[in-house]
Amino acid sequence: MDGISRTIVVSGYYGFANSGDEAVLHAIVAALRDEAREAGVALRIVVLSGDPAETARLHGVEAAHRMRPLALLGALRRADALISGGGSLLQDVTSAKSMLYYLAVLRLARWLRVPTYIYAQGVGPIRDRVRFGPMIRSAFEACRYVSVRDEESKALVASFGVPAERIDVVPDPVMGMGLELARDGAAGVRGDVRSDDAPRIGVSVRFWRGDRRELDAISDALAAALQARPDATLALLPFHLPSDKQASDYVAAKLAAAGVPAARVELHPGAAHPRDMLRAVAGCDALVGMRLHSLIYAATAGVPPIAVSYDPKIDQFMRRLGEAPAGDADSLRPDALTAAVLRTLELGKADWYRGKSAQIEEMQQNSRLPAQQIFRGLRI
Repeated sequence: MDGISRTIVVSGYYGFANSGDEAVLHAIVAALRDEAREAGVALRIVVLSGDPAETARLHGVEAAHRMRPLALLGALRRADALISGGGSLLQDVTSAKSMLYYLAVLRLARWLRVPTYIYAQGVGPIRDRVRFGPMIRSAFEACRYVSVRDEESKALVASFGVPAERIDVVPDPVMGMGLELARDGAAGVRGDVRSDDAPRIGVSVRFWRGDRRELDAISDALAAALQARPDATLALLPFHLPSDKQASDYVAAKLAAAGVPAARVELHPGAAHPRDMLRAVAGCDALVGMRLHSLIYAATAGVPPIAVSYDPKIDQFMRRLGEAPAGDADSLRPDALTAAVLRTLELGKADWYRGKSAQIEEMQQNSRLPAQQIFRGLRI
């Protein structure tokens, strides 16, 4: 294998200060580098990013600006493969423009005869199936390997005409970060070492409803949980800056108005590197989360996730754990969320993890399957 080198370009929602998407990139890069080391290959990774300098600094990769045609073209011309991967890239609920962008990158790679790979994507929801269905079918059929992160995504892609046998269902790449916790000696049910035994409840919120009713309900539920458990504290963990910091501030203000002492509520500043946020989550005893990747961080760190769902991807991930959300963002009952938090604290994360460890560890290992398939596809 001496002298073999490969250049892989990675396309996704990177360089936008979103801890979940940065974690996806970190996990993909780590998996690719592990495979390259095993194959004895010198690997060059170029990431298409909204902030190339920050992406290069955080992940130790090369980066090109995703919206500058010459930079994009230059990256692909020298590539041995393009990965379109991680996150909910192909959906038209938040914006149809992003869907068109990611499909256009795949098409450009095809024009340049660069092999393309779909890496653990969550596909959908897609409202305009007539418009986007044929485009997705064309893009996926041209790929050497296709993997998605849940059965619902597979069913949707297959409904557009892509043969189901060509679509692998794999865990979200971020599940693989739990393997890094194990290597760092902070694995599983232990989490970060703390100076006290008081239970800590992690909280990841985002803005969703214009009237903030979901955040009001979450705040009421947390205030009641803290009243029932006077030994417990909260850690507000913003995953997408600056918006999640503002949502966390909103919850903190509601808790203060409900009489919760400021000393019992910690507001995390947010973390640039995914490993730092993962360690913060690992130090919790339960995590109430709206963000998908806050729930994935929790599970892979052995922390019980308590979901407030606003998107089918939340329900899909919780089902893989054999769990269900505590409620829906549009109709959340505070008493139901309070009860879920108290039950989880009573059970304890050690007992929770013992009951889930086999499936979590399987998901962690299987999260690396797309990287293995890509190196096989490159005939290394």
